[in-house]
Amino acid sequence: MPLPPFASPSDPALDLHVIDPSGLAGWQAEQPDHIGQWLDTLGFTGALGQAHLVPGATGAPALAVVGYGTADTRARGRFHLAGAIAKLPQGIYKIAHGLPPEHAEVEALGWLLAGYRFDRYATQSPMLASLQAPAGIDTDALYAIASGEALTRDLINTPASDMGPDDLEQAARDLAMRHGARITVITGDELLAQNFPMIHTVGRAANRTPRLIDMTWGDKGPEITLVGKGVCFDTGGLNLKPGASMGLMKKDMGGSAAVLGLAHMIMATGLEIQLRVLIPAVENAVAGNAFRPGDILTSRKGLSVEINNTDAEGRLVLADALSYAQESNPDLIISMATLTGAARVAVGPDLAPYYCDDAAFCAALENAAQHHADPVWRMPFHTPYEAMIEPGIADLDNAPKGGFAGSITAALFLRRFVDTSTYAHFDIYGWQPSDAPARPKGGIGQATRALLNTLAEMTKP
Repeated sequence: MPLPPFASPSDPALDLHVIDPSGLAGWQAEQPDHIGQWLDTLGFTGALGQAHLVPGATGAPALAVVGYGTADTRARGRFHLAGAIAKLPQGIYKIAHGLPPEHAEVEALGWLLAGYRFDRYATQSPMLASLQAPAGIDTDALYAIASGEALTRDLINTPASDMGPDDLEQAARDLAMRHGARITVITGDELLAQNFPMIHTVGRAANRTPRLIDMTWGDKGPEITLVGKGVCFDTGGLNLKPGASMGLMKKDMGGSAAVLGLAHMIMATGLEIQLRVLIPAVENAVAGNAFRPGDILTSRKGLSVEINNTDAEGRLVLADALSYAQESNPDLIISMATLTGAARVAVGPDLAPYYCDDAAFCAALENAAQHHADPVWRMPFHTPYEAMIEPGIADLDNAPKGGFAGSITAALFLRRFVDTSTYAHFDIYGWQPSDAPARPKGGIGQATRALLNTLAEMTKP
């Protein structure tokens, strides 16, 4: 279902007071005695996540309160007001007191994101509480951001039966039509004719043909190319995954979902950049023509790659797409992928690890991540590990043995296909393992809001 928008500012609304424990006594002293007595009876302390309606003299609701906790408890999560939504009854609410102005935008976004429901296969109960946007918030921009995140979640949550390479192409075409973008798609054996051999090789065993999706938008500003891994399902190929490891492989196209969500945010907010989105869309399946361990492939760039594990396929399709991206020499290339289990082990599901050697970009990204509740963590392009991805029999090894530094060696592999553009790679998880405020269990975008605001900074004079 579409995200519910902010309530109209002209609608009657109930005052919502945001109260932390240190401010509770002072706030109560300013209220009629019965309000304090009512909250004392309920055990309201201002702790994070508490939410109550308070009746007036006639018994009708007079106001609502939510606990905002201490700074220490808030540091353990984000979107704190969204955590109270399920505890409030149906109605329209407006922030009347207590929300720090510097938190207003993030908390309003969290309220929007809490309205997300994935209802393609089963009816879901809508959110009952509506919010009037706090003063000073750019509601159109915030709704565009939330809608981009919802697109990412929908794409990841859709199972591979309905989200194959052809379905991913259709999602990109729908987005292009919505925003007046241009799109071309190279499909099947035409990939070989146009020199995308590794994309073709990874996807050729599936009954849904591999393809490269190429979308462009905008004619002013810096040239930014987003490259998203679109492995719509990953069996592991001939290095077949065990069943437990295959269960979440519908999310292996999470990189493409993230760049499409980010592209929507960019286009819907009218960011002045020249945007390009490249998505190698494949399914890594098992058949008689599947590529094999020990095979040596030649990439679009001409570098040879020894295949030591067919389950390290994402970097192969990204490599051809990155080479193609570099040929137009954009100012910045950003790749996003659900690429390595090593990154998941290193930083867990909540942080988006990234690689970049441009100090100015990293500083801008980390500042944006902090201010927009979209955490990232910089990992090193550790050049001494380059030898680990050089097998001797070929230029590159797609899966170095030994188990060391798996996320770093994957990033180093990808960096070999970008020569002159500034390059940043995000090795995201793309999945929320359990419910959290504004983040239900399931697919999730990571680093996209931080990237949107970083790109916005790049366009300022």
